[in-house]
Parts: sequence; C-alpha cells; structure tokens
Amino acid sequence: MTPHSKVAIVTGAGSGIGKAVVLALLAHGYRVVLAGRRPGPLAEVIALGAAPERSLAVPTDVSDAGSVNALFDAAVSAFGRVDVLFNNAGVNAPGIPLEDLTLAQWKNVVDINLTGMFLCIQQAFRVMKAQTPRGGRIINNGSISATTPRPDSIAYTATKHAVTGLTKAASLDGRKYDIAVGQIDVGNAATEMAQRMATGIVQAHGERAIEPLMDVNIVGQSVLFMADLPLHANVMFHTVMATKMPFAGRG
Repeated sequence: MTPHSKVAIVTGAGSGIGKAVVLALLAHGYRVVLAGRRPGPLAEVIALGAAPERSLAVPTDVSDAGSVNALFDAAVSAFGRVDVLFNNAGVNAPGIPLEDLTLAQWKNVVDINLTGMFLCIQQAFRVMKAQTPRGGRIINNGSISATTPRPDSIAYTATKHAVTGLTKAASLDGRKYDIAVGQIDVGNAATEMAQRMATGIVQAHGERAIEPLMDVNIVGQSVLFMADLPLHANVMFHTVMATKMPFAGRG
C-alpha cells in the first residue's frame, strides 16, 4: 500500500492532537475518517484539510460498542478498508484530591480512555485481519501520564497506564494477522486542553509553575512517521514532548 492509497481512522478528531494528526495525514495523501462526538468540529477540520473527497466525518461515541462498529462500517463502506487507526479519543477528570473524585467521574474516564480504546482496537482487528491485503497499524495515544503521573490525576493516570497494557497485548495478538500496534506518549503539546500549563499548573511539590509547550503539529508529524512504516517494522513506544517540560521525576 502506498501512502496515497491508505485509509486512516482518527478518533477524537475534532480538536487538539486528533485534529493535527488528521491534517498531517490528509496532507500526505491519506483518506481519513474523522470520529468525534460533535459533528461541527469534525466538519471544520475537514474544511481545513481541503480534501473533502478524501475525508469522512462519522459522529462517534467510542465508549459505545454499537457506535464504534458503525464507525468502522462507515469507513469500509466509503473507502474499502482500514490501514491505520489512531486511537486518540480521551478525557480527563477534575484535578481534585482522589478521595473527592466521584464514582461517576471515575467511570467516565475509564469508559472513554480505556474501554473506548479497547473497543476501537477490537473492531480494527476484525476489519484488518479480514481485508486484502491483510493487516494494518494501530497507534494508541498513551500520554506521558502512561509513565509518570501528575498530582490529583488518578483516573487519567490509571487509564493511561492501562493503555500501555493494551498496546503490549494487542501488539502480541496482532502478529498473526499482520497488525502492528504501537503507542505515542505526548507531553505538553499546545492544544486547548494544555493551555492551563502556559498559565501555571500544580507541580509535585505543591507549587504552581508555567511549563513549556511544543507545537501540536509536531505530534501530527510523529504519528505520520509511525503510520508510514511498512508493516514489518513497528515503533512500539514513541515519546514526543516539549524539551524543557517537567518529566524526568516531574522536575
């Protein structure tokens, strides 16, 4: 498969990292299926990509199995196959002490960040193993929190640590189907979600500090690099971050 014939699904495609990845893939000739809860932002990204004939918006709730199945059915119906899944949709909980986190807040993060990612992996396996040529690539968005937590982030951190388990298990299980599975861990990309870091965020020692940010389009190029690899090669874990952000020891 050449890049100009590949089909990619991007979840959480309406903003932030997902938006940057969609635009990078479209610029490289991919056909891209954009998944997100709200149709409006998906349409705006398609307009920015300036390739409507290679773009398809599918409103999707990744925590719902039926919605995920419909997403993949729409991709196959429109473009014939799925070569790449960028498993990106995710949410956070309020930055409050863990003892104050409600069960509903915990479940919302788990349903989207963990169960939603599993459902997308599962459906990608079903499609990729049955298509001709067989196989494909799955890239999970882990986050630096898959390695090192921030204060008051137990739900997000727990789910992102679990994403690493999903990546490892799916990478192993995908071998027999020519499915390569990897993970990108992103630190301090300049998105709507990360703007609070530019004004000051609580550090491990309890004080607030402004943290450096990097251009989110760098993440788009990183995912494009991983997506373009031939299936006999895989970047299993890739960390891309603002150089001077707190990470090693979160200091």
